[in-house]
Amino acid sequence: MSQNAPPLDPPQRLLMGPGPSAVHPRVLEALAKGTVGHLDPYYLELMDGLQGLLRQLFRTNNELTFAVSGTGSAGMEATVVNLIEPGDSMVVCINGVFGSRMAEVAERAGAVVTRVERPWGEVFSVEDLESTLEQARPKVVGIVMAETSTGAYQPLEEISRRVHEAGGLLLVDAVTSLGGVPVEVDAWGIDAIYSGTQKCLSCPPGLAPVSFSPRALEVIRSRKTKVQSWYLDASLLASYWGSNRVYHHTGPINMSYALYEALRLIHEEGLEACFARHLLHHEALAAGLAALGIGYTAQPGHRLPMLNAVAVPKGVDDAAVRRGLLEDFGIEIGGGLGAFAGKVWRIGLMGYGARTNNVLLFLAALEHLLAKQGHPFSAGSGVAAASAHYT
Repeated sequence: MSQNAPPLDPPQRLLMGPGPSAVHPRVLEALAKGTVGHLDPYYLELMDGLQGLLRQLFRTNNELTFAVSGTGSAGMEATVVNLIEPGDSMVVCINGVFGSRMAEVAERAGAVVTRVERPWGEVFSVEDLESTLEQARPKVVGIVMAETSTGAYQPLEEISRRVHEAGGLLLVDAVTSLGGVPVEVDAWGIDAIYSGTQKCLSCPPGLAPVSFSPRALEVIRSRKTKVQSWYLDASLLASYWGSNRVYHHTGPINMSYALYEALRLIHEEGLEACFARHLLHHEALAAGLAALGIGYTAQPGHRLPMLNAVAVPKGVDDAAVRRGLLEDFGIEIGGGLGAFAGKVWRIGLMGYGARTNNVLLFLAALEHLLAKQGHPFSAGSGVAAASAHYT
């Protein structure tokens, strides 16, 4: 006997984990607007607008800048498979989960991958890469700008310069960084970059902004073999996103509406103001956590403002705190991954979620749960320290 499916009734959550982030009400309204065809003149005009807004956010003049129909991982696949042919040498910098993922994607594309590793939470310097660049002579060097699993903020300018001196292309994971900190594609000489909509853009997951430099585009055009993925072949997608509008696939119309509105919100606020807001709330949260005896796991001086990875205090039950936050307060934070499993909390302050009320509510809820477990701290100290930073 058939049964009626229950109606949708998702719980109200305050998303303060590693993503997805809270979605701005204007973005939700955009999602609900009327769907048009994927070759409708209005949608084609919207695609042009999206490209312009993405170029401003990436700070690039790259012609091949668009949104891949898929999540951030599809952006990773797209950049790798377009630049890599079987047998190509690729160096991947690994200091967390997502560097490892990039290496696996490259191996599946046929690359001869050389892994350069740093301890989780640390970042790379040019010196870490020198010998590998000389020995491997890579076609591509991949690196994660904002390692979501560790909260580490990777500098890129000097590494980019050295990679180019060695004759390589620089491929950057900006899934968590785009919209939260400056991403200077042209100024830093980034050849290929990808991101996702669900972090600092405060848009639901489903699109992956990417950009390819003229140098990368020339490499793609001069390939000897076809791109491994038909769906992610940049030469085909360029014809869809370019002036010819050659049909490739049915674009996600309403997700494009959502991303367009999310980008409008960022540019209305202003990029510098947006970056300053993320930093302000990160600093307030850090002050509150310090008052509770909770420290960061990322290398000092290289902590992401939008993804706060902190050590679970000794004697505190990691899972019990996260469960209490979710069940008692409706707040979601992330646990540790890989080497950090059970040892780290990942607290997101991304996009629309980077607000004073979220920081203070989270600290108050955390104090309540820590007190239940007997963790020593002065009652109200976390909230007071954050409030003092704001005032």
